[in-house]
Amino acid sequence: MTESSELPVVHNPLSIDVPSDVSLKVHSVILAGGSGTRLWPVSRKECPKQLIALMGEESLLQSTVQRLDGFKSHYELASQTIVVCNEEHRFTTAEQLRATGKTYSLVLEPVARNTAPALTAAAFSVIAADGDGIMVAMPADHAFRDVASFQSAVGVGVLHAANGHLVTLGVVPTSPETGYGYIRLGQPLGADGRADIRWLDGFVEKPSSDVAKRYVESNEYCWNSGIFIVRASVWLKAVKQCQPEIYKACEVAHARGISDGIFFRLNYDAFSSSPSDSIDYSVMEKIGKHESVCRGVVVPIEAGWSDLGSWDSLWQLMPKDKDKNVGQGGPVMFEGATSTFVHSGGRFVACVGTRDLVVVETDDAILVADKASVQDVKKIVGRVQGEHSGLMVNHRKVHRPWGYYDSIDKGDRFQVKRIVVNPGAKLSLQMHHHRAEHWIVVRGTAHVTRGDESFMMSENESTYIPLGVRHRLENPGRIPLEIIEVQSGSYLGEDDIVRFDDTYGRG
Repeated sequence: MTESSELPVVHNPLSIDVPSDVSLKVHSVILAGGSGTRLWPVSRKECPKQLIALMGEESLLQSTVQRLDGFKSHYELASQTIVVCNEEHRFTTAEQLRATGKTYSLVLEPVARNTAPALTAAAFSVIAADGDGIMVAMPADHAFRDVASFQSAVGVGVLHAANGHLVTLGVVPTSPETGYGYIRLGQPLGADGRADIRWLDGFVEKPSSDVAKRYVESNEYCWNSGIFIVRASVWLKAVKQCQPEIYKACEVAHARGISDGIFFRLNYDAFSSSPSDSIDYSVMEKIGKHESVCRGVVVPIEAGWSDLGSWDSLWQLMPKDKDKNVGQGGPVMFEGATSTFVHSGGRFVACVGTRDLVVVETDDAILVADKASVQDVKKIVGRVQGEHSGLMVNHRKVHRPWGYYDSIDKGDRFQVKRIVVNPGAKLSLQMHHHRAEHWIVVRGTAHVTRGDESFMMSENESTYIPLGVRHRLENPGRIPLEIIEVQSGSYLGEDDIVRFDDTYGRG
């Protein structure tokens, strides 16, 4: 931070008082623990929607992390982005953050406990690093068309948050949507010269279509964006007052947490003891009863927001052809089709005479839905979970910290995988109880450990790993190592693995 005599002109579009504590920094806090089940079959348990590139080359997480680039405020933007994510997604999340070039801190949730504990853990991290700061908490899986308008609204919210208020961005509704929660607006603040900035009067659940229409016509409701701006110290006071069990669990989880390279691991036992609750339910709906702590403020925003909660919402955001069709991913062709959305994972998809349809193709599953019924995808997901649970967990292509594998074929007592190992990376030293493996190098150079042996393999060479023998695969080269692995045995599940040594800290 520069000396006060060298401070830039204060970016304060409001006439409200600005706290004199210019040492406060604005912290970008990304909540990346969502599951995105309504975007199945692309979004899955081990690869949820925030880690997927749904609207271009970047994943939703990467777009969110960069959403405050160039942000101007009276307060300095902290250089380090705080991302709270599930431990299962830590390596993919870290790799995507690394690709953005950002400095980041990854706070790992050992179990999912919803957004209130996640933000509380982030607040303790801000306090530990800077003493206090203004958190701009954003879900990792939302989208904005107009980033400049988003940043302008955040700038307004930051000034109110600096004054001790708990700010939420309320999206000005454009239609009576039933898939969103709503915010009920209270009285105008008045003091800042903007009648559209209101006190928070309450949150309401997703309404019926008739109720949603009344909400929109009244001009007294906004869509709930799930974006909150608040000082870390104010949030912790509010949580302690409104949800002391969450506060205590997160306080202990952070105090007993362990720094592990780029990760900060919250203590499992303490964090698991926290109630699972959202920011809305745990605090926002209760702060009116605890005004001695803070008050809620709603800053309206019109920036082309979407929570991307369904395939229909993605269709609404994407550029369309003259017949309102959207083709995404692999080769897609429309003939006499209207208002159809297609997401192809790679195979050619042709739609003839379709209307108001959603088609989503992946390597191992295809979804076909009427656009009016996309909110019901979660119903079929429940059935898939019960009858074909593997289709809820992973894609055929599975990313690992060392690279990825693609399950090419599978049958009774055998499985074939294409394994790609990044340059300089290596798998764990491991052993299997129920399967043997045959490896064939098709590209690059492999360093193989097999029992007491250690040897190199080049293209077109192969080896055999007997059942029960310790082994490891490494790529000592400068290009990706690609092998074909044929597994054979009585059980081929991914949980048949005993790790003796692992670079990535996996037990």
